[in-house]
Amino acid sequence: MKARLIYVMGPSGAGKDSLLGFARTRLVTDGIVFAHRYITRPEGAGENHIALTDEEFDLRSRHGLFAMQWRSHALRYGVGVEIDQWLAFGCTVVVNGSRAYAVEALARYPQMTFIHVEAAPTVLAARLASRGRETAEQIAARLARQARFEAPAGASVVHIDNSGRLADAGNAFVDVVHRVAAGR
Repeated sequence: MKARLIYVMGPSGAGKDSLLGFARTRLVTDGIVFAHRYITRPEGAGENHIALTDEEFDLRSRHGLFAMQWRSHALRYGVGVEIDQWLAFGCTVVVNGSRAYAVEALARYPQMTFIHVEAAPTVLAARLASRGRETAEQIAARLARQARFEAPAGASVVHIDNSGRLADAGNAFVDVVHRVAAGR
C-alpha cells in the first residue's frame, strides 16, 4: 500500500466529524489511520481532538510539532507532525482540515486527495443551531458569508453531499478512502 493523505474539509455543520466517526469504525484495517486535531477549544461534541490552551498551542508550534496549523472562528487548529511518520511507514492518513488552509496543505502534501463535504444550507443551519455554540444571528451571518469552495489548482477533489442520511454519505466516504488507499 502506497502512502496517501486524505484531507477532509467543508463548511461547519456539513457533518465532517460524523462522517469521520462513521468511517473510523468501518476502516479498522492496517494502513488507514485517522489523525486527531489539536484545538484551542474544550473537548466534546463528538469531535476527535486534543484540547490545548493557547500557551500549549504556542509551545508546540514553536517546537515544530505541527505538520499543519491554522486559525478559524477565533480558535487555533493543528495536525501533528506524527502524520509525516505515518506516511513514511506507508499508511493512508485521514485528516480533518480547513478549506481556508487547503492551498498551504496542498503545497506541503502535493499528492493528497481532498474530500469536500457539503450539505444544503437548511441542513447546515439546523446542525449549527443544534450545537448551541452560536446565536441564531451568528449562524445566519456565518452562512451568509460562506463562499463557494474553489479547489486549488492541480488538486484531486471528491465531493460528498451529507444532506441526507449519515449512512449514505458515510458509505460514499468509506468507498473514497478505500479507493485512495488502493491507489485508484
